[in-house]
Amino acid sequence: MTAARWVTLAVVSAATAMLLLDVTIVYVALPAIQQDLGASFASMQWVIDAYTVALAATLLGAGALADRLGRRVVFAAGLAVFTIFSALCGLAGSALVLDLARGAQGIGAAAMFAASLAILAHEFRGAERGFALGVWGAITGAALAVGPLLGGLVVDGLSWRWIFLVNVPLGIVLVIATLRALPESREPRPGRLDVAGMVLFGAATFLAVLGLIRGNEDGWGSAPIVAALVGAGLLFVAFVAVERRAEAPMLPLALFRIPAFSGTALIAFAQSVAIYPLLLFLAIYLQNALGYTPTEAGLRLLPMTLLILAVAPISGKLTGRLTLRVPLVGGLVLFGIALFAMRGIAPEDEWTRLLPGLLIGGVAVGMISPALAAAMVAVLPVERSGLSSGINNTFRQLGIAIGIAGLGAIFDHHADVGTAAGITHGLHAVGLVAAIVAVVAAAVAWPLLGRQRSTPAATTAAAERPAAG
Repeated sequence: MTAARWVTLAVVSAATAMLLLDVTIVYVALPAIQQDLGASFASMQWVIDAYTVALAATLLGAGALADRLGRRVVFAAGLAVFTIFSALCGLAGSALVLDLARGAQGIGAAAMFAASLAILAHEFRGAERGFALGVWGAITGAALAVGPLLGGLVVDGLSWRWIFLVNVPLGIVLVIATLRALPESREPRPGRLDVAGMVLFGAATFLAVLGLIRGNEDGWGSAPIVAALVGAGLLFVAFVAVERRAEAPMLPLALFRIPAFSGTALIAFAQSVAIYPLLLFLAIYLQNALGYTPTEAGLRLLPMTLLILAVAPISGKLTGRLTLRVPLVGGLVLFGIALFAMRGIAPEDEWTRLLPGLLIGGVAVGMISPALAAAMVAVLPVERSGLSSGINNTFRQLGIAIGIAGLGAIFDHHADVGTAAGITHGLHAVGLVAAIVAVVAAAVAWPLLGRQRSTPAATTAAAERPAAG
């Protein structure tokens, strides 16, 4: 592999890891943020979901822009926006300002995320692509689990504000490196931008998350919550109707007739629903129930991180030799087993009672991350890789947003946050639901993925054939 490709891989992986860290790095910092800003539990959910909702709502549009304007320029623009609003997050004086800045930060992250896999897919071929995606998957998968530890170290050593401010110098360096070193690529025949689809999808996602987050506080039968959830459903229906008739839809519904594409999207959504929220509620449990500091809580999640780092490169190498459903479905089932292994924990137990589940979960995430990265660019032709990675990463971020909001509602309903017993009960409830989501999604995805491998050749013809309706 040439030096230029190494630089491309390093820059793309570092930037993607930075944006993913900003999902999980706030987990152990939430109690400190809540105390400093005098915020409610619902406001703290928005610290995460404002970011992920904005990311999910704009990823599809960002993928289309990357194919049209150029992947490097969209990647660099996203980095710049992300860096500017990271600074504003660190300077926020209220929960509202922080949530709004997090939303804007998520828009920048969407541009980065949508372009990242498309850049790698364009630059790497054959065995080199498998290696590059394995490295990318290992780094981004580790960012998922290392975030709580880094967040704890920063909060205890400096302040919660520095979990955002640290992005500023790194972001500036990466913008310069992107403009100087990364090659440009774009779709030769881009279609029109689907503005109506972007607006409908974003509004529907926002209303769904709003209803889930506010449901316990306002009452599930209250007029505002019913209006939000019903409105979300109607907007999703309108979104589907618009996409069916659009000349150049941002989400071509015909793609879901490709079984491997549907299976990959399902895995992307389900693993985010199950994995990301679990880390949040484990961080709350370790701090508020067991009394650990943010750093101590992050350290107790370290075994999972180390196994992700160890397993992901191996999974990346094996992905090219196996069908995609082996690491994807196998990893999701294994994570369901990890969640069941954590059940039965009592308020008086030591944290080591969680260790078997954390170890199994680390292996599972290490299996899934590089395989999912490979699947995202394998199920469509290379020239549509921006669209493919944008769609599948949308399902990932949508899964995080819905998972945090939905499982957060379950946790808040079952847990009295003032008692160790209540928090433990809430952890049991969300763990059970997340395990069911993981296992059911794995069962549905297995036949959809079929014999699909990490090469676009198997689906190119299917993806390019026009479909009726």
